[in-house]
Amino acid sequence: MTERIVHNLVQGTPEWEEFRLHHFGASEAAAMLGLSTKVKRNELLHMKHTGTPKEFNDWVQEHILDHGHEVEALARPLVELDLGEDLYPMVFSRGQLSASCDGVTMDERTAWEHKQWNAELAASVGNGVLPEEHQPQCQQVLMVSGADELIFTVSDGTEKNKVSMTVLPDEAWFDRIRAGWAQFEKDLAAYEPRDIREAPKAEAIMSLPTLAVQIRGEVVASNLPGFKAAAEKFIASIKTDLQTDEDFANAAATVTFCEKAEKELEVAKNAAIGQTASIDELMRTLDHIRTQLRDKRLALDKLVTKRKTEIKDEIVADGRKAYADHVAALNSELGVVKIDIAPPDFITAAKNKRTLTSLHEAIDTAVANGKIAADAAARELRAKLDWYRQQGDQLGFWFRDLQQLIQKPIDDFKLAVNARIEEGKRIEAAKEEQRKTDEAAAAQRAAAQAAVASQPQAAAAPANDTTPAAAAPRTAEPQPGTARAAAAPRRIPRPTAADVVHVLAEHYGATHAQTAALLVTLDFQAELSRLEAAA
Repeated sequence: MTERIVHNLVQGTPEWEEFRLHHFGASEAAAMLGLSTKVKRNELLHMKHTGTPKEFNDWVQEHILDHGHEVEALARPLVELDLGEDLYPMVFSRGQLSASCDGVTMDERTAWEHKQWNAELAASVGNGVLPEEHQPQCQQVLMVSGADELIFTVSDGTEKNKVSMTVLPDEAWFDRIRAGWAQFEKDLAAYEPRDIREAPKAEAIMSLPTLAVQIRGEVVASNLPGFKAAAEKFIASIKTDLQTDEDFANAAATVTFCEKAEKELEVAKNAAIGQTASIDELMRTLDHIRTQLRDKRLALDKLVTKRKTEIKDEIVADGRKAYADHVAALNSELGVVKIDIAPPDFITAAKNKRTLTSLHEAIDTAVANGKIAADAAARELRAKLDWYRQQGDQLGFWFRDLQQLIQKPIDDFKLAVNARIEEGKRIEAAKEEQRKTDEAAAAQRAAAQAAVASQPQAAAAPANDTTPAAAAPRTAEPQPGTARAAAAPRRIPRPTAADVVHVLAEHYGATHAQTAALLVTLDFQAELSRLEAAA
């Protein structure tokens, strides 16, 4: 592990602000992992990328840390009394990771973290359960400081409202935090700021003039031509290319305005009808304008819904691609095996996100956490592969299901590999024993057949070696012109298939199985025909 450094820094000084900006603090860990209810991961990225040391320090103080320094000062002596030891504020770092501890005992074995009184948090701590949102900070403090334990206190500075619990180091959290900051560092290096703003308000909508109509048997006076021109100008100006949160806010307000204008036209129309029935042109004009407003309203309403869905789908698709590309790169590096983990649930992450900012934040955080999980899985697979490859070169034949087998926990994987290697060795030993048995049997058969083949020659020899040569019948000399009888061909013992395989295997230095496999592919009938034709 990286060497621990103790820093002599005073909070609020330029040196402290510079240190906080360029280190990954324990108080920021929950936001980095997407677990904070106060700060989003993208907001932390944005401030780390764009903020000056002072701006970042002020932002952390406002958005991440609670304003409980006075309460912390009141609670300190109460906790010291419980511990029987004094507590000293300290700042530690290991590499880029840092921890600013509210208190550490003299022997540095116990760290202390204080949170301002909150009934819900106090109830959880009172039951010995530290909410997940607070785990990253506590675990990073333990990891960076090297303390054996951390006392987590929630209080308002009084003994009455004070609860504490002990938090112990957790290696799984350590791994998660280290992996999380590693991914955060990559994202920070590639970060391109987005325009993060509060949810926009709709721009002021151009109002239509009030429609005035006077009728006495006929239309006596009205501002209908001017009203019509204004209405058509307004309808033509409505924006339908929706891209930003502002566009959607304006569109929603326009839909409401159009609906209101339709109702007002209906009221004006009914009022005019009540004055006379001879108002055909007026009615047709009003109907025309109202229809235009209604059509635009309905179209815009559908467009808002459709475009929101499209943008949401695009953001989710970009998230899926970013995650898939990351996993593909890891799989390419691993080679013989692939990562087998569930991808991030982007649909759930995007659910109920009503602004582009919140949607981007949710998907970006899901991608980051997915990459962290994939990196962890890849590290585990690399470790298994390194061990697996040390077991020998003969493994491939026995581990064609390596992709499935290597997904087991490391201890189970090693047990399975060792068991299969032992089984493989047992099978190979049995095969070798059988081969030797077959060879011995083949040798015996060959010897027996050779003995049988030599018996006719022994029978043809004289029965008594002591018979005088003169007594032996004299072989008749061949008469001139008489052909010598052709010698009979030597009888060849018929070998078995095992004999042939054995001889060829010995000659070529191959196994019996390889030799037999080769022989069955040869066309002996064709070769015999060729030899007979050549004779």
